[in-house]
Amino acid sequence: MRTETPPRLRHLAPHEWQPLRDAHRERAERWTLPHLERRSRREPHPVLDFVFEYYPYEPAKLARWHPGVGTALTGDGADALLALAAYRAEGDAVTVDLSRLERRREGLVWARDLMVRTASRPARTDCFGLHEWAMVHGAGSEGRRHSTVPLRLGQDGTDAVTEAHQVRCTHVDAFRFFTDSGRPLNSLQPTRETQPAMEQPGCLHANMDLYRFAAKLSPFGDSALLLDTFELAVEIREADMRASPYDLTAWGYEPVRIETPEGKAEYVRRQRDFATRAAVLRARLVADHDRVLTADESTETR
Repeated sequence: MRTETPPRLRHLAPHEWQPLRDAHRERAERWTLPHLERRSRREPHPVLDFVFEYYPYEPAKLARWHPGVGTALTGDGADALLALAAYRAEGDAVTVDLSRLERRREGLVWARDLMVRTASRPARTDCFGLHEWAMVHGAGSEGRRHSTVPLRLGQDGTDAVTEAHQVRCTHVDAFRFFTDSGRPLNSLQPTRETQPAMEQPGCLHANMDLYRFAAKLSPFGDSALLLDTFELAVEIREADMRASPYDLTAWGYEPVRIETPEGKAEYVRRQRDFATRAAVLRARLVADHDRVLTADESTETR
């Protein structure tokens, strides 16, 4: 990893940082407030709950803006950040406490390395979203994650489509949810140990996971990038579930019928678009990891 001289600490006055904080909260609450309202009604959402539950980053944290490494806040409201463990006073300003970064370093280095390796490979676009089909293969209604959501083709039709294709899932965290009968249908057997060697940029789940890595970098990283990765994860999740065997028309999602040539073509088009957009975010996220990991507590003040 390249080493750079850490930048001098940049101070922001309230008129500079408070609009950034407010804009971030407003952007996040487009997603967090409806989720919290549904949760208060105990109303599950088979598509959108995933980005809040599978990725363990609370809605309140997503809506909280952070200045990140290299920036200090001054004036009214800045002291409120001292209630958070990752902040410290720096004279009359408040900034992130880099002493708390060390305990995360190993995980952040692992994530950075995984993203770099992923970016070095060509995107594979021949999976057609069959991971979701293998997750319900032979399951029956009681064995499905979304047991109250009907299957478009019924259980027998779903199993037949899955068995008629070669499943090519490269992502361990999708593969681990395959049913016992679906797992042998995969041409690959990804594990956590082989993840750095198998992750590839065409995988929808690998591209959703950019949000996971951005969240783990918080509060030291770029808050705007956190929301960028979150919003891409939402779009990918919606596309992923539209291509799934579930009938989600009651929630406003028309299916991408990957069991047809037209549906396959549409899925590949979307997959390539996501890969292109994720490549940009992945490069930004690697750069942000480098910025954070090379930060030093000797950061100068100006």
